[in-house]
Amino acid sequence: MVRIDIIELSKNFGGHRVLSDVNLSIAEGEFVALVGPSGCGKSTLLRIIAGLEAVTAGTVAFDGRPMNAVPPQARNVAMVFQSYALYPHMRVRGNLAFGLKQKGLRPDEIARRVDSAAKMLEIGSLLDRYPRELSGGQRQRVAMGRAMVREPVAFLLDEPLSNIDAQLRVSMRVEIRALQRRLAATTLYVTHDQVEAITLADRIALMNAGCIVQIGSPLDLYDRPANRFVAGFIGSPAMNFIPGRRIDRGVQAADGSIIVLPSSYVHADGDLLVGLRPEHLCLVVSEKATTLPTIDALVRHVERLGAESELYADGCRTRLCIRHFGRDVPAIGAPIRVAYDPTRIHLFDKTTGLRVAESAAEHEASSDNNTFAGSPLNSKEFQIST
Repeated sequence: MVRIDIIELSKNFGGHRVLSDVNLSIAEGEFVALVGPSGCGKSTLLRIIAGLEAVTAGTVAFDGRPMNAVPPQARNVAMVFQSYALYPHMRVRGNLAFGLKQKGLRPDEIARRVDSAAKMLEIGSLLDRYPRELSGGQRQRVAMGRAMVREPVAFLLDEPLSNIDAQLRVSMRVEIRALQRRLAATTLYVTHDQVEAITLADRIALMNAGCIVQIGSPLDLYDRPANRFVAGFIGSPAMNFIPGRRIDRGVQAADGSIIVLPSSYVHADGDLLVGLRPEHLCLVVSEKATTLPTIDALVRHVERLGAESELYADGCRTRLCIRHFGRDVPAIGAPIRVAYDPTRIHLFDKTTGLRVAESAAEHEASSDNNTFAGSPLNSKEFQIST
């Protein structure tokens, strides 16, 4: 396997810049997800690494060797596409073997690689079928197998699960991750689905408008988002944002409500956005007092998800989403009190969108580095006994 380094990389299509000064290092055997909204440049970056697109500026290097002038067939990377790209006139065995025949491998070596991949992916019974006779999940396994038999130095996957139904995507995520671990394969996985990125990757590189805005482990991005975009993109349902202005006691929202801040926010000033994740808001279900501060709100919509529900309520003159664990939910139009733990607040500058440091040490560190370290969440800490 190989280490991949992307250094100061830019790409223009005509007069339009789609990638701008991208820097990313992927360690040997690491699984990195490139995630971001449609059109942010992530698939273009993947194609550049594969050699299918030329760079405008910057360098792609494999184990320190620049690859800009190396043609795609000489890079020995395997790319799995969203559309599977299987040959419809060939059976599964032929699809798996085609690239190896083109390379001139001996028939016995081709058979060994095909049989090994088929066994690992549990598609041995499908080898004599045509792609049209396969389900979406089976086609995806064949596409993965065609990549595996090449024994590449890296796997590049471009939204491979986007054409599969939701239930099958979950099982395919498990299979892809297990396969990557068995092969210890350097893997770059492109997706617009942040749930896929969080569940699959060792690290996430979150892109927006042709730039990488933050790189880190899934929990790094979840616990310490570098800016409002990261905070709103990572996590489902999305983070709540309450605009307000700093006063002595905290942040004053548009309706006059005071959002209490920890005393550690010594650098918070001016117009701010208070970020609270839905699982860090808790419905107060009785009139008994709670030790946590609360927000008054009015229920506008309820989505029942079985063991939990998502409540959408108007509070602080904004729409809030509350993840409620349990089946007893208030009626639409009912007034509610929502408790929050101030230590779970994320704070952002309203103008720049950048994260406001919570301590002097973090403030100093964030001046040099936008990748933050976080700790695992435990939503049970925020259940309120009343």
